Amino acid sequence: MNSWLFYNEAIIPADTPIVSAGNRGLRFGDGLFETIKVVDGKMPLFDLHMERMNHGLELLQMQLPEHYTPDYLIQIILDLCSRNNLEGAVRVRITVFRGNGTLFSAEEPHASIIVQAEPLSSDYLALNEVGLTIDVCATVQKSVDQLANLKSNNYLPYVMAAQYARQHQLTDCLVLNTHGRICDGTISNVFYIHQNSIYTPPLAEGGVAGVMRNYLLTALPKAGYTVHEKICTPQDLEAANEVFLTNALYGIRWVGRFGKKVYTNRLVADLHKKFVANEQ
Repeated sequence: MNSWLFYNEAIIPADTPIVSAGNRGLRFGDGLFETIKVVDGKMPLFDLHMERMNHGLELLQMQLPEHYTPDYLIQIILDLCSRNNLEGAVRVRITVFRGNGTLFSAEEPHASIIVQAEPLSSDYLALNEVGLTIDVCATVQKSVDQLANLKSNNYLPYVMAAQYARQHQLTDCLVLNTHGRICDGTISNVFYIHQNSIYTPPLAEGGVAGVMRNYLLTALPKAGYTVHEKICTPQDLEAANEVFLTNALYGIRWVGRFGKKVYTNRLVADLHKKFVANEQ
């Protein structure tokens, strides 16, 4: 059975060559992406994804054609899911990048767009039974600047952190900024619980502006939880009672071990039940 993707106004076979050697996205990482969860034709956090993507496009001075409205993108995604015979939970990736050109000029006035869709594992709503094993990546540090919060195609710090995790038999790895403080994980933001308060690093520390993170920072206080954005060091995690990672696909995943520190998941399990198990 063929699989399909959307590329600049057409749904085409997924194995169709579409990027040349002169592509700026390939040569310079000149672009950004969104990973969106679709469940039975609905996208729980779609507005937050669009808010982040449009902010990134503005920051990168990149434009899609005017007719790429949120409603148009929804229709593209649903058509692609249908074409790929995808039902239930689906992982959709939108990639936007400038086309061919040199470092100083692009050949086309508008960016290109790719939309891909594939099944999401059936346990996406379940809290992980075994706690994640994580540690700090010792090989890279992330710059703290105006580009740091973007979900950028220039993903090298996280590529190296994921490689470090594989080499050290870790489930995930945390990335430090140039101040030696924690930004986030390879595909997630990090939260920790200490004395019944919930903490997460502020975006000024260099982490990606996660959609699930954004949602929880609004939803948790409304539900009566005490939440703080606070700089986070490895020592803070070692002193924490519980730690969890968040992203838009799986919501909340609990961490069982950070280095030599072992955690429970009492409050994390409660948060998962309230904010993930029944969908946002």
